This record gives sequence, structure tokens and C-alpha cells, in this order.
Amino acid sequence: MGPETPSAYDRMGGHDTFVRLVAAFYRGVADDEPLRALYPEADLGPAEERLRMFLEQYFGGPTTYSEQRGHPRLRMRHASFAVTPTQRDRWLRHMMAACDEIALPEAEDNELRSYLEYAATFMLNAPDE
Repeated sequence: MGPETPSAYDRMGGHDTFVRLVAAFYRGVADDEPLRALYPEADLGPAEERLRMFLEQYFGGPTTYSEQRGHPRLRMRHASFAVTPTQRDRWLRHMMAACDEIALPEAEDNELRSYLEYAATFMLNAPDE
């Protein structure tokens, strides 16, 4: 048997990378009033922790998200929020800026961005008005 192939989580730099990514993302959200309105909590810290745990788990890291919150069920968890194409684009703008900030190697960067674009579009549940 050969050595195990490292997970995307490990190839991306592990916990510290996801902490940096999500922190950079939420700095953008905090200053984006229309997008910030989708976050009902006054403190973005809990949302930041949930997103970090989710992304870490998705990319092969610790399963803390599921252990604490159960199955992700992303669409169901976001059903009470109008996720419009405009909101998706705002979310992606901040997430892509966060990807720029953490500057992963090209292959890992492409893998991360591809998933984020897919997930953001998957979450759409309302038209723009």
C-alpha cells in the first residue's frame, strides 16, 4: 500500500487556511448592507464558525459541523432567506475576494472556487425583484 492521498483540506493548508478564508469573507459581508441583512445575528461570529466548520468538513477535514449540527441540509437551512441571483453575486464577490487574499496554489484555488460557485448557485431560492 502506498501513502494515502492527502485530502483537499490538507492540500489547502488545513484549519488555518479556512480560518483565514472565512474571516476575510465575513469582513466583506460586514460592510455589505444588503448581504449583511441576510444574517439575523448581531454578531457574525457564530455564522463565521458555522461556515468554517462546514467548509472544513466538505473538503475532508474534521467532521465537527455534522457532530454539532447534524447533516448540512444547506438549502433547507437557508430556506427562510431570499437567496436571489443578486445576493448570490454579492456573496460570491466577497468569497472570491477572500480566495484572492488567501492565495492558494492554482489547483487548490480552482477546486475551492469551483465548489463555492456551484454552492452559491445551488442555494438560489428566489428571483430578483
